[in-house]
Amino acid sequence: MADKAARVLVVGATGELGRLAVHEFLGRGVRLALAGRDRGGLADLAATTGCPTRVLDAYDLDTCTASGPWALSALGGLDGVLVTIGVAGFGPAATVPNAAAEHLMTVNALCPMAVLRGAVPVVRDGGFLAAVTGAIVNTPLTGTADYAASKAALACWLGVLAREVRTRRVAVMDARLPHMDTGFASRAVVGSPPPLQRGTDPATCVRDLLGDLLGHLDGPARGRTAPAPQRRPSKPWASSPD
Repeated sequence: MADKAARVLVVGATGELGRLAVHEFLGRGVRLALAGRDRGGLADLAATTGCPTRVLDAYDLDTCTASGPWALSALGGLDGVLVTIGVAGFGPAATVPNAAAEHLMTVNALCPMAVLRGAVPVVRDGGFLAAVTGAIVNTPLTGTADYAASKAALACWLGVLAREVRTRRVAVMDARLPHMDTGFASRAVVGSPPPLQRGTDPATCVRDLLGDLLGHLDGPARGRTAPAPQRRPSKPWASSPD
């Protein structure tokens, strides 16, 4: 933004992608409010960055929904929200325990939906609402039925939300990032990942994504609308149609 620092809520700030996003945002002069489940990690971020923080439990959906209004109050305005939380799970559909399936759907879909739902009324016109889904939405592998379904549910929800907020020029971005070298798959809540090729550099993916998010803030502010998504986008995320 040309006249003042952008104000952004990062949810999942204590995770691998979240921390990368925090430092990249701060390096670009963005003011941040941070939410995550790791109380100690949030305390460290608060001490090193000075950003306001909020502990968030994915199963407490009301608290998730309240995160946007909290960030609005903490920052004095809200230009965008980025949700980076997620968890992996693997195994044939017939063998994944119901508890694990519920956990995948709650963390990967219901929690991000609740966060963004609460942010819709408070994010400024011309702002952005973004969440990381993943390339698994496009190419679900055998043994990832519940994991892929949870991410696909979020992707579908984001697509509908994009149409609902288009008159406000709010960009809804579904970040279908590729497999990255973060150790994410090795921390699965159930099962073991299939053989995977070497992942891409997460810092590069995050840097490119944030560049597009912040670039959108200037475009609509000057009367331009976000570009319509392409069927085969050059970057692994889709934006809301104009």
